[in-house]
Amino acid sequence: MVKAVFAGSFDPITNGHLDIIQRAAKLFGSLDVVISENPEKKYMFTEDERRKMVEELTSDLDNVTVHVYTGLVVNYAKKIGANVLIRGVRSTNDFAYEFDLALMNRKLNPDIETVFLQSKEKNVVIKSSSIKELAMFDGDISRMVPPLVEKAVKQKFGKI
Repeated sequence: MVKAVFAGSFDPITNGHLDIIQRAAKLFGSLDVVISENPEKKYMFTEDERRKMVEELTSDLDNVTVHVYTGLVVNYAKKIGANVLIRGVRSTNDFAYEFDLALMNRKLNPDIETVFLQSKEKNVVIKSSSIKELAMFDGDISRMVPPLVEKAVKQKFGKI
């Protein structure tokens, strides 16, 4: 069984993230969704809030588990015996960044492969940072995030 890891900050989780998770879950025997914690980054949602949202949104996927991790994702993958890192790619800019990251991860652990999954066209413009900015100014984010996330984002901005 091939075990894969899909990591991100998921602040908040988007429809694009969910699409990648659902597609990766079909491709691999086991998928760990890892909520990465970067101490240098400021988050809208706590790690616990993000974990709970991702768990709820993936509860119908039997081979998906959700974890929080601080550190290099390639080290997390090695620790749990995963041999694939999943990366979503929306654009050529994303690809350039992700390609460099994949090369670095290969140097850190040549036994772990990176698999790129291209975003569906409808999710190409969806970014967590854009969603937060739109919501702050009462923009419509309903087509970019699941209803659960939309409600949580609006609550953070005091819009509900």
